[in-house]
Amino acid sequence: MSRFLIVVIAMLITLRAAAQSACPCCTDNHRQFDFWIGEWAVYNPAGTLAGENRIEVVQDSCIIRETWTSLNSKFTGTSYNFFNTQTGKWQQLWVDNQGSHLELKGGLVGNEMILSTDAIRNTKGELQIDRITWTPLPGGMIRQRWEKSVDAGKIWTTLFDGTYKRKSDVR
Repeated sequence: MSRFLIVVIAMLITLRAAAQSACPCCTDNHRQFDFWIGEWAVYNPAGTLAGENRIEVVQDSCIIRETWTSLNSKFTGTSYNFFNTQTGKWQQLWVDNQGSHLELKGGLVGNEMILSTDAIRNTKGELQIDRITWTPLPGGMIRQRWEKSVDAGKIWTTLFDGTYKRKSDVR
């Protein structure tokens, strides 16, 4: 191999490493959940405004942070969402002002982001799985459906069903 070719290959390897270190979370996998980013008004199935949600990219594009505020109560919460390169899955850590938290994992299935918890004991002592699905809708809207199952995923009960509309589109 010629010395010139070796130098070119070394330069390409160096440039690629520099690009990855400049933005290690700028891969296609890390951008799968970007459809959720924005300032949102969230409506329940009856069309009533349920709350507001701000979804933003932080930490050099490595984390998507959610800041939820309910309009019907003093309920607020924050989630941190990231693509875990070690597991190849998305993860979410949700914490709220009621002392609750959820740890979900999953990924993109078709055009939907589907994250779920491991089975954990709820306040009734049942093993419960929580699953949240985000589905892009026509017109730039998103549907978020939070469900639970207490029978290992055979039957799902909806806990929250919201339609996200960009605040800039709400009149």
